[in-house]
Amino acid sequence: MVEESHQSRPVLLHTHHLCYLPSGKPHFYTFVLLSRHGALVQAVTRCCHALLSLLPLVLSRLLCPSANTVDVLKVLELSEDMEGVSLEAGLCTSRKDREETDLSFKIDKKIQLSAPTKQLFPGWFSLLMTTVRASKGSQVFLLSIYDPQGTQQLGLEIGRSPVFLYEDHQGQPTPELYPTFRKVNLADGKWHRVAYSVEGQSVTLHLDCVEVETLELLRAHQPHVSTEGVSVFGTRLLDEYVFEGDIQQLLITDDPTSAQTYCQDYIPDCEAPLPYDSILTEAEEVKFQQQEHRDHISLV
Repeated sequence: MVEESHQSRPVLLHTHHLCYLPSGKPHFYTFVLLSRHGALVQAVTRCCHALLSLLPLVLSRLLCPSANTVDVLKVLELSEDMEGVSLEAGLCTSRKDREETDLSFKIDKKIQLSAPTKQLFPGWFSLLMTTVRASKGSQVFLLSIYDPQGTQQLGLEIGRSPVFLYEDHQGQPTPELYPTFRKVNLADGKWHRVAYSVEGQSVTLHLDCVEVETLELLRAHQPHVSTEGVSVFGTRLLDEYVFEGDIQQLLITDDPTSAQTYCQDYIPDCEAPLPYDSILTEAEEVKFQQQEHRDHISLV
């Protein structure tokens, strides 16, 4: 039994973690452990600091059993340090309870970004979501995914009457049957929140918080998309045209229902606070780490 001395004071251990709930909702969690047995905690930290460092991971697994959402821009390491890329205002110049503007990457020059598909497409796929403002009149692919033979399996087109390019391991559907959303123009020079939801033999486009249209996606009943190839941002292999404009977010997730709540859970209207800004995530994590280093064990 450990007796608390008169000199013992509460000890606060805290850390931060960003995770996604099974619904796809992103949340920051602050894990707090408080004990009045100061001597005991100090002994634990001396002997088992490595175990304490695993606490956020263990708790995040319990609170976030499904984290199948990939931030494509982060995986591709898109940065304002690249030539032709700068940080500019995003969808909203101000938000509730926040003085800072949304941030986006402005791309005004051809850049080459690619990554092994395994890093951003680990075998599952139900939803593509992006907040983007393309140059007016452009017609380009924002994201292209290829198999090892160079066949394009997935393509997110930005432009007038955009095609949702999808081709499974059996070559289905064929190009003339690719879903084409003819009522839509994603390159009118305005900001758009775009979410493509894929379920079974159909794909649904949600545009600026409104379900626009559902089209047939005549793929196999057990479709397979290879992860052994490469994924390319802003163009297609051998294409002359590349994406130019602003992009605030690009996500891939395995929850098709998130398309219906993209404008609430990820990029809400300007009257609401921003729950998650992918561009700021890394900076926020650094800030948290610095604070944690200073206050890892705080006597209160």
